[in-house]
Amino acid sequence: MKDISDLIGRIFISIIFFYEILETIFFYTKTKELMTDYGLTWAQDSILIFALIITTLGALLVAFGYSARFGAFLLLLSWIPYTLIVYPFWNDAPDLQRESAQHFLNNLAILGGLFLLIANGSGRYSVRRLIHVMRLPK
Repeated sequence: MKDISDLIGRIFISIIFFYEILETIFFYTKTKELMTDYGLTWAQDSILIFALIITTLGALLVAFGYSARFGAFLLLLSWIPYTLIVYPFWNDAPDLQRESAQHFLNNLAILGGLFLLIANGSGRYSVRRLIHVMRLPK
């Protein structure tokens, strides 16, 4: 059961990031406008392209289970700043704090899943294990 749970968890976590990647690509201009609203005005294109590259690579590595720990680390590199910049509920007006805190806590749960993936690895059902098992004897 643990092996199936590892696989399903990796797939679900990667779906979140694949959705974020597609949303960023399809709404690229709107994303840049939001970056300006959050005070990120320096090298927006470079930041977005870098974030897209590390998020795509991380999501693929996590989904397939090949170097899933490294993939989870890459996703942490993009998700921690995103969470702290977009959902600083402690700075929001009192009427917005509850909603912003909920989004912040949801992102913390995703971060927790990534840390668990770093701690436990990809599990039995992964491309890495498949490659290891399929090695032909010399």
